[in-house]
Amino acid sequence: MTEFDFESLIADIPDYPKPGVLFKDITPLLADPEGFEAVVQALADPYRSLGVTKVMGAEARGFMLGAPVALELGCGFVPARKPGKLPREVVEQDYDLEYGTATLQIHTDAFGPDDKVLIVDDLVATGGTMVAQVKLVEQLGAELAGIGCLMELEFFHPRDILAPVTDKQLHSLVKVK
Repeated sequence: MTEFDFESLIADIPDYPKPGVLFKDITPLLADPEGFEAVVQALADPYRSLGVTKVMGAEARGFMLGAPVALELGCGFVPARKPGKLPREVVEQDYDLEYGTATLQIHTDAFGPDDKVLIVDDLVATGGTMVAQVKLVEQLGAELAGIGCLMELEFFHPRDILAPVTDKQLHSLVKVK
């Protein structure tokens, strides 16, 4: 796959959702067929030879990239959802937000000890959602194959937050300083 300028299709929206925030809108990238394909390929490429059996993505934007990456790798997709959204027995993991906590859940049979799981998301900032997903993989006894995302907000130091819970390196396509 040739290099793709992902940033050229990510729109900066100043003062959204509140004054002082520069929102990175990935919808133009997802709407561009070549850009969307390039993202999916670039997120899948480092993991093609690792025997990934499942890709997990967190609600909701993790679904947009995780599901097509799973198809690209020829494996299943597991949604990590907010409480009350899954119909069968679940395991859950709380994580910290800027002001409070949130919870992610997956079905108890989502992974087993023979699974190698790749976590995929659109963005990693403070790392809470990623940490919760790593812990969900561990709770069900699966192996973490890696963590990939389209965009990493480096100024939040997400790698430092992930380091205590996994030795897997974060693979990000765009780094925002």
